[in-house]
Amino acid sequence: MTLNLPDCCSPLDSTWPFADALPGVVIRSCRFDPALFAADDLQRCAIPAPDNIQRSVAKRQSEFLAGRLCARDALLALTGSPEVPALGEDRAPVWPAGITGSISHGHGLATALVARSDQWRGLGLDLEEPLTATRAQRLAKQLLTEPELQRLAGLSPEQQAERITLTFSIKESLFKALYPLVGKRFYFQDAELLECDGVRARLRLLIDLSEEWTAGRELDGYHCMFQGRLLSLVAIPA
Repeated sequence: MTLNLPDCCSPLDSTWPFADALPGVVIRSCRFDPALFAADDLQRCAIPAPDNIQRSVAKRQSEFLAGRLCARDALLALTGSPEVPALGEDRAPVWPAGITGSISHGHGLATALVARSDQWRGLGLDLEEPLTATRAQRLAKQLLTEPELQRLAGLSPEQQAERITLTFSIKESLFKALYPLVGKRFYFQDAELLECDGVRARLRLLIDLSEEWTAGRELDGYHCMFQGRLLSLVAIPA
């Protein structure tokens, strides 16, 4: 089945960007250009959008469109059905029964990944433009715990910016992976990045989110540079 793409979106890319393969996880990505977005693109591409999206500016509509196109193609590859996840009241994607997934978009790039929930319970994906050293320092105390701040010592300003960007992104991915499982919002100070290397990260919860997901639980994350952006992933196996 061929899915038509609008002028504002590049062909969909199925390249797996992370160093570690995750069996059963399907990813799609594409570039998008709000300047090429046409008013009827959502309708022509058969992407249902709530009223607030349809009333929004071209940037918001084009990133929503690109993210849903990626998600639809990933679902088609996984299940054979080109479904489009709805936008829930909490603004999170509503995936088909038996499917878990995540979408991220920004700065002209969109990506989505999906898997069967009997193989992966939770997936959280986040795409970020690397922070400048100045902006990273301004945000550090909002995003990092005290131990995380202390571990910045000895790093150059550029290395600190990379670490702060990663901490921000991987915690966003953690939230996306866990929120559907616990139904409870949590924030940057509620988890800690324990360690990271060029491809993996280790996170620890600092608060109780449910009977299962309690303070002290640790999870693995993954990260890479992808088309000039930082892409991070938290995947929770079944």
